[in-house]
Amino acid sequence: MSFFEWIKNRLFCDLAIDLGTANTLVFFKGKGIVLQEPSIVVIHKNSGKVEAVGRRAKEMLGKTPANIEAIKPLKDGVIADFEMAEKMLDYFIRQATNNRGFILRPRIVIGIPTGITQVERRAVKDVALRAKASEVYLVEQPMAASVGADLPISEPTGNMVVDIGGGTTDIAVISLNGVVFNHSIRIAGNEMDEAIIQYVKKKYNLLIGEKTAEYVKMKIGSAYPLEEPMTVEIKGRDLREGIPKTIVIDDQEVREALEDVVQSIIDAIRVALERTPPELSADIIDRGIILTGGGALLKNLDKRIREETQLPVFITEDPLTTVVVGAGKMLDDLDLLKKLSLI
Repeated sequence: MSFFEWIKNRLFCDLAIDLGTANTLVFFKGKGIVLQEPSIVVIHKNSGKVEAVGRRAKEMLGKTPANIEAIKPLKDGVIADFEMAEKMLDYFIRQATNNRGFILRPRIVIGIPTGITQVERRAVKDVALRAKASEVYLVEQPMAASVGADLPISEPTGNMVVDIGGGTTDIAVISLNGVVFNHSIRIAGNEMDEAIIQYVKKKYNLLIGEKTAEYVKMKIGSAYPLEEPMTVEIKGRDLREGIPKTIVIDDQEVREALEDVVQSIIDAIRVALERTPPELSADIIDRGIILTGGGALLKNLDKRIREETQLPVFITEDPLTTVVVGAGKMLDDLDLLKKLSLI
């Protein structure tokens, strides 16, 4: 490594962050994705000391004593707890940079949902600035996903991106480096988990936790009948007798539990299609709908949307990382970043 490269590495540290309700991902310019952790902080109630962040904090969910609290700083894609969000972001930035001291503070690009208010945008920016950022650029998640999926966003053609995260589903029609139409609903992966919890509670009088519901969703959850039936064993507390109990549920039951959430997402896509200018609608017929975000991994969701809309539907290569990869690519093109960033 030359002296100038060494100086450059010590001076600059540009990061892209997908600050999600469920997970936070960090992209380090020149290195790629260096961190992917759950957006959870565990604190000691009396002292306010942070006990764990990220993956370690998630392992503690539902298992903490009375004086220890697990907090999710983001709710429905926006900051619900300012102080915890700052501590979490500061921790993730330090982890991503291996706690190395940089002469200049990092420039940070953050992906945010399309439907959040000006006040909520300001809160995200303030958290990043207080976590030692020098400059903060906010980019709408569907736009970042479009860049990450290598869509021709600068051309006069319509691209529809549906980003299904943990707290929000963002639908955007993009053309000429701008969002022509967007529609955002605060229904996504977390609501799927909650729907499974309520279904099992109602049908089997069994109380299960968030981690168990997420496991069931990932293991056998689907939006359209599977080729082969699947079952999974789950453990929880019997609400009648108050003792631990194990049951087996199948994919059809989980599909039934998820139906309302899946239908809400499809209805939101329909609204976006109805309000898209006709010239761009013609492009979407040819190019189809692009799915990204963790919710896009729900089995056969693309098949279900294809059947309901009669349009081609494609899932990005790695739905979980598309947004942060797109935001990371913008770090190499500051002109594009300035065009796409929100004030």
